[in-house]
Amino acid sequence: MRGLREGKVSVDGVLLQLSVLLCLGPCLVSCITVISPPEVHASRGDTVTLSCTFTSTSRPTSKMIVDWSYRPQSGGPPQTFFYFSSQAFLPSQGQFAGRIEWQGSPARGEASISLINATLNDNGTFTCSVRNPPDVHGSPSSHTVLTVTPKSLSIRFTDVSLLLFFILLPSAVIALILIGRIICPKKEHNHSKAYRSPIEVTEGEEYTINPSVASVKKPTCCDLYLMDSDEEDMYYSTKQRPPKTVDDGYAESQF
Repeated sequence: MRGLREGKVSVDGVLLQLSVLLCLGPCLVSCITVISPPEVHASRGDTVTLSCTFTSTSRPTSKMIVDWSYRPQSGGPPQTFFYFSSQAFLPSQGQFAGRIEWQGSPARGEASISLINATLNDNGTFTCSVRNPPDVHGSPSSHTVLTVTPKSLSIRFTDVSLLLFFILLPSAVIALILIGRIICPKKEHNHSKAYRSPIEVTEGEEYTINPSVASVKKPTCCDLYLMDSDEEDMYYSTKQRPPKTVDDGYAESQF
């Protein structure tokens, strides 16, 4: 009994190994895998690269076939628009006529294409399929969903420069002038205090220091900048004139 039981276990093990080899054997010797990005985003008018790569246990030969198909976003059956077998057969009519370029290289496992001048009508699912006999198992197809959106408005650097030059720069100059006027207000003439002759000395002033000299305030840079031409001449003539003393004022009063 013990020998029969051990023989039955060994037979079951052999059958299990054979079933595994039968399932995995074709994939180990003749498998192909196609890989492409699940999603691609682009703007209207762009050139879009639909990437597709593959790995095969067999070396690519002249029997290798690549085809691309498209299914609209609105639905419907897929339509093959590109075909490769030793050479590329580009679409000559239909939606993609004149807008497909072959970017593949079978020797390097590349089966990519480029879509020129993408439009909103190109939104949908693109399928890349590769067959390289005798590789007939595995994942010979891969899908990519393309989403094309309207191109956003962009401001060129020249437009920004013109805007700054013709609008912001004059505004900044006017603002600086107004700030200068507020900080340094222009003093108006006081016509009531006219210039008096030295001989017009009132009683009690002949022995005192000239009040106009003592009360003169040294002008600031803002005052000098905002002075009129007449005020500047008067300021500099007064500055160059020597100060009067008490004796001079007394002597002038005697005449």
